[in-house]
Amino acid sequence: MTSELFYKKTVLFIGFTWPEPTSTAAGNRMLQLLYFFLEQKYRTIFASAAAETPLSLNLEAMGIEKASIQLNDASFDEFVMGLNPDIVIFDRFLTEEQFGWRVAESVPDALRILDTEDLHSLRNTRQTLFKRDIPFSIDAWLQNDTTKREIASIYRTDLSLIISSYEMQLLTDTLKIDKNLLLHLPFMLKALDEQTVKKWPSFDARKDFVCIGNGKHAPNIDAIQWLKNEIWPLIRNKLPDAELHIYGAYLPEHIQHLNNLKEGFRIMGWSENAETVLREAKVSLAPLRFGAGIKGKLTDAMRAGTPTVTTSIGAEGMHTGLNWNGQIAETAEDLARAAVSLYQNHEKWRSAQLNGITIINGLYDKRVLHQNLAGKIANLGNRLEEHRTQNFIGAMLRHQTLASTKFMSKWIEEKNRS
Repeated sequence: MTSELFYKKTVLFIGFTWPEPTSTAAGNRMLQLLYFFLEQKYRTIFASAAAETPLSLNLEAMGIEKASIQLNDASFDEFVMGLNPDIVIFDRFLTEEQFGWRVAESVPDALRILDTEDLHSLRNTRQTLFKRDIPFSIDAWLQNDTTKREIASIYRTDLSLIISSYEMQLLTDTLKIDKNLLLHLPFMLKALDEQTVKKWPSFDARKDFVCIGNGKHAPNIDAIQWLKNEIWPLIRNKLPDAELHIYGAYLPEHIQHLNNLKEGFRIMGWSENAETVLREAKVSLAPLRFGAGIKGKLTDAMRAGTPTVTTSIGAEGMHTGLNWNGQIAETAEDLARAAVSLYQNHEKWRSAQLNGITIINGLYDKRVLHQNLAGKIANLGNRLEEHRTQNFIGAMLRHQTLASTKFMSKWIEEKNRS
């Protein structure tokens, strides 16, 4: 029997979209955060102005309440005041821009947390430069308007969850953001124990390559096309009986048309269980040429005991000095050479698999990360007024004379009303 009497506190998630754990890494990240608060005995509510999809998470089955909210509408103010949450979590900076000022005015005592998922500005800058064939630079990122918006959002909130160690370093070393405003919180995963590892298929029991990526994510589309045009022909030349299976939700039509049985290049579509797909494959390929954050497809591969060949962008912020669970390369030729080597060399493949276990258990153990998050929330809750006083830049950005997002929203609200 569930009763509000058993809840310690209330947390409200505001999502730009409804979470889709089976199709996106962002959805999996959100699921992990939801589980954390449920385990902490919070009354948990998820609200979004977006429309649900067939792949949206069944929140009610988890005991999570759902709420449909509207953009640029005062009805949200009434909703959040009636709820009076202890914590409000925005699932990306765009959500904080839209609803952050309303939360700050309506429930000023609520702890405001931004889950960046990844630094969108970093991903956007890299994508823009890649399309122009210009090398990435920190200066280009700093000059991007999205960077200014995203960093402003970080300052306006009480705490930002940073998923990548590289992005954490970028914020603290380059921008000198106070570490009290940030928490490095990667994926929170169950540690790999001996019994789990014993159930993995052996080297000889596996075959073929796999590539997983959501079709709505531009880095994944580019990776699939690069595989098709340059990398896979080189691999296939050395391994004529091997196949590459491409999995992902929302794969566009032009990607589906790349399916070619003769070449062993198979477009398989969405898979409900990525772990099953990965456990059957011998090697995972993730040739990402731009992007940000950390990659769910790569931690999924580690948890399935499948070595991965990726780029420095793919592995960025994910292994913090530990040996990678496979190989990292940058050119089509080097990626193909690494893939063939792992596929054929049992000793090298097993060593890579063990590296993956070390990475998951050393950096992503949810028991440790849950303690870190719970401790940070408790600390901020005990000294929130002092914490906000020390965040002068955040207070300045929240000041009404600079609150452009607030007055733009109010203008849209009045326009809609008339």
